[in-house]
Amino acid sequence: MAQNYRALTRTYRPQTFDDIVSQEHVSSTLKNAIKQNRISHAYMFCGPRGVGKTTMARVLARAVNEVGDDIDGEALNQTLNIVEMDAASNRKIEDVRQLKEVIRVPPQSGNYKIFIIDEVHMLTKEAFNALLKTLEEPPPHAIFIFATTEPHKVLPTILSRVQRFDFKRISVQEIVSRLKEICQKEEITIDEESLHVIAKKADGALRDALGLMDQAIAFCGLNIRYAELLQALNVIGHDQLFDFTGAIEKRDSNGGLTLIDQLMKEGADIQEFLVSLTEHIRNLYIAKLGDKMHLVEATPETMERYKQVAKSFSEQDLIRMLHLVSEAQLKNKDVQQPRVHFEILMLKLIHMSRSQELGKLISGLEELKKNGNNPVADTTSTPNPPQQTEEFQDEEEAEKEEEPPAAYKRDEEISEPVNRPSPQSPSLKPEPAPAASKKPQEDRYTNPVHVAEPDDDHDEDHDDMLMGRPSLGFLRGISSSNGLADSSAELNNTEPEQQTERAQLNDTDDIELHWKPFLEVVKENAPQMLYYQMLRVQLKDLRGTELILSADNEFATNLMEENQQMLSSFFKQVTGVYIRMKCIVERDEQKEKETLSPYERFKELQKKDPHLRTIVELFGAELEY
Repeated sequence: MAQNYRALTRTYRPQTFDDIVSQEHVSSTLKNAIKQNRISHAYMFCGPRGVGKTTMARVLARAVNEVGDDIDGEALNQTLNIVEMDAASNRKIEDVRQLKEVIRVPPQSGNYKIFIIDEVHMLTKEAFNALLKTLEEPPPHAIFIFATTEPHKVLPTILSRVQRFDFKRISVQEIVSRLKEICQKEEITIDEESLHVIAKKADGALRDALGLMDQAIAFCGLNIRYAELLQALNVIGHDQLFDFTGAIEKRDSNGGLTLIDQLMKEGADIQEFLVSLTEHIRNLYIAKLGDKMHLVEATPETMERYKQVAKSFSEQDLIRMLHLVSEAQLKNKDVQQPRVHFEILMLKLIHMSRSQELGKLISGLEELKKNGNNPVADTTSTPNPPQQTEEFQDEEEAEKEEEPPAAYKRDEEISEPVNRPSPQSPSLKPEPAPAASKKPQEDRYTNPVHVAEPDDDHDEDHDDMLMGRPSLGFLRGISSSNGLADSSAELNNTEPEQQTERAQLNDTDDIELHWKPFLEVVKENAPQMLYYQMLRVQLKDLRGTELILSADNEFATNLMEENQQMLSSFFKQVTGVYIRMKCIVERDEQKEKETLSPYERFKELQKKDPHLRTIVELFGAELEY
C-alpha cells in the first residue's frame, strides 16, 4: 500500500487547461493560439511558487503534440519530443551547448519538439548568451517554454524574444474550493475553519495547500478537526488572537501575560504570532468600517465575530494598535529577548490611552482655555491710562524716599519703539557744568535710570546661555533705542540745576575718573550679563566722541554693539557728555585656552559637530544671549 501511495500534489496535478486553478488569463490565451495555429516559438511563464507554471508548460506541450490521456504529465519527459531541463542543476554553458545539439534533431513523432526549462533564471550569463542566437532563430519544429519565479534575473535580451505570461497568486476561496473537491474524492471529513487555516497557511500556492493537507491527514486521519489541525501545523488560531485582543479590551495585564506564557509553552513562534496579530487587527479595522468585509479572508462565522469585537475599539485605537504591532514585528527579529519584548508590546497595548479618553482630555483643555480667556484677563494686557498714571505716581512717590526717580518707563509701558534723537539734536539744550560735589555717590546722579532688576535666573552658569535666551537688548521689554530716547527726553525736561555737569574728557585718563561710577549705573540698571562683560573690557583710546574698548572675546563685542546706545546714555548721565563706545577684540592666547565665552563655545561646537554646522549654514541659526 505504501509503495503505491502518491502525494496529493502529484495525484491531482492538472492534465488540461480547465483543471488549472485561477490562471484563466493564460489558459484562454494559449487555447486560442493553438486553435488559430499561432503558436509562438518561445514562452516565459513567471510567477510565485506553486501557482502552476510547470504544470501549464506540460499541459501546453501535451496539447500541441496531441498526447493522449494515458500518459501522465510527469511521464511526458520520457517521450522523445518533450525535453525537460532543470536550469538550477544544468546552468553552465556546456549544458546549453548539449541542448543546442538536441534542438537540431527534428521530432520523431508529433508536430513539435518542445523544450521546457524550469528555473531559467539560474542560468549563467554565458549560458544565456549561448542560447540567445538559437532562441532568436530556432528551427521551425522547436518550441521553448521557460518557467521562473524571478524574471528580473533573466537577461533583457532573452525577455525581448519570448511571450511573457505572469501567473497570479491563488486566492484563499479558490484554494478552499479546490481542497473541498479533493476531500470529497478522498472521502476526507474536514470543517470549513480548518480549510481556511490550510488555505491561508499556503500563502496563495495550491501546491503548498495540498502538501499541508497531506500533513494534516497523516496527523489526524480522514477526520480532520480544527483543534487538532492547529496542533499539527503549529499555526495561530483565531481563538488565541481574539483572546489577545480581549485582554487588551479589558485592560487585563494578568490575563495577557498568562496568555503569552501559554503560547510559549505550546511552542508558538513569536514572529509568526505577530504576523497573525497584524492581520487580525487589520481585519478588526475593516470590520469597523462595516462595508468592506469582502476584504477579510475568513469564514462567515469568523467575520461575524470580527464585527462584534470591533465595536469595542475606535478606528483611531485600531490604527495605533496596528502601528505598534507592525513596528514590533520588524524589531523583534533582532532583539536578544523576544519574549520580554513581546510582553512589553502586550503591556503597551493594554495601558494605551483610548481615543475617547484623549478626546475628553482635549475637550477639557479647550474648555479650560475658554474659561481662562475672560474679560478680566483681557484687560490686564491692555494698558489703562488713568490706572497707569496712578500707579506711576505711587511708584514715583515710593522711589523718592529710597532712590532718585526713574528715567525709563517700566516694561509694560514700553510697547512701541521711540525714535532716539541724535546727540547733536537742537532739541537738547546744553547743560551747564556745576561745581564738583563731595556728596555720596548716589547723590551725584540727579537723573539715574531705573530698570526692572534682573531675575535670579541670570545667575546661572554661562552654558545655559548657549540656547534659548532672549537678546539682552530687548530683555524685559527694554531696547537700547527707546531707552536712549526716553533718557534724552527726561534730560530735556529736567530743570537746569538738576542736569549733570559736562565733564572735560580729553583722553582715557579722564575716562577712568568717571569709569567706576559709570559701572555702578550699569550694574544697577542694565542686565547682569552686560555688567559682567563691562568689567572685563579695557580702555584703549579716545578718538573725539568715540571711546575704543578692548575685550578678549567676540561675545562681549556683540553684546556692547547691540547695547551701545544704552551704555552711551548711562555714560552721559554720569559725565554729561555723549560718547559712543566701540569694542574690539584683542585675544590673550593663554587665557583663550583656559576660558571660552558662550559665543565662542558655540563656534567650537559647530567645528566639532558637522550636523550643528549644517543647521547653522542651512537655516542661519545664531546664538541667542
